[in-house]
Amino acid sequence: MSSFWSGWVVILTLACLAFVSYVLFTTWRQQRSETTNETTGHVYDGIEELDNPMPKWWLALFIATFIFTAFYLWLYPGLGNWKGFLGWTSTGELTRHQEKHNRRYQPLFAQYANTPIEELVNNPKAVKMGERIFLNNCALCHGSDAAGAFGFPNLTDDDWLYGGTADAINTTIMEGRNGQMPAWGAVIGEKGVRDVATFIRAQAGLVDNVDPATAEAGQKVYDTTCAVCHNADGKGNQLLGAPDLTDDTWLYGSSQAQVEYTIRNGRNGVMPAWKDILGKEKVHLVSTYVYSLNEDNKEKKEEKN
Repeated sequence: MSSFWSGWVVILTLACLAFVSYVLFTTWRQQRSETTNETTGHVYDGIEELDNPMPKWWLALFIATFIFTAFYLWLYPGLGNWKGFLGWTSTGELTRHQEKHNRRYQPLFAQYANTPIEELVNNPKAVKMGERIFLNNCALCHGSDAAGAFGFPNLTDDDWLYGGTADAINTTIMEGRNGQMPAWGAVIGEKGVRDVATFIRAQAGLVDNVDPATAEAGQKVYDTTCAVCHNADGKGNQLLGAPDLTDDTWLYGSSQAQVEYTIRNGRNGVMPAWKDILGKEKVHLVSTYVYSLNEDNKEKKEEKN
């Protein structure tokens, strides 16, 4: 934390304490000095509130909390870089924990990083460590079961936009991906959007009895606008991250309306690069865990065991 923000937190903390103290002692000074049978006028269910002063023991407890707070902040301020009487800071505490963590786990991370993912996937301890890192960093988008969600790929199947090999997975996590599906609505018009969406869904076996004229028109649009990325057979291109349009995996939905929306407006999918966040060793472990989720790799592992 910078000196500015440390000072800002200090000012806010002290201002809050001063305000609470002012309210407490102002209220206390305005109270009666003696007990009375007069009420405040508040009545609930036949119970009246007497207009008596705050008990002195209660006030003493408030004062004690202020004294404790001042003493505690003097020893352990917990306000960024501001050092207390004992020299303790929250940033220093974080640094000590990080150093302790690195001393304990860095040698193990380094050892695993030198083992190819195809071999490391057979190490249950390494896979478990990768799973924990995944749950802390990747589950927000891909789910705790890695099954994905709308717009976020399922990592447990055998359908991969950029390839499901160990190296491809590791590259994806390390460097990130930026998927760009251009918007074609303004280029091909609404009829073109409908026709090509119908043609694509028919190729994937999602619709039967397509009107021949619509299918022909849709194929013409596909050949001139879509085939350059998804290939003439619709099987996609992993070098570009262009998905296979003939299978049953649809990142943004396979209904007529959803496919038309994708073609008309385009899609922009961003997978962040984790190399500077997790580091090479932890990415290697996450890649190992993700690689282990693939059904084909699970079967190979079971056969080997």
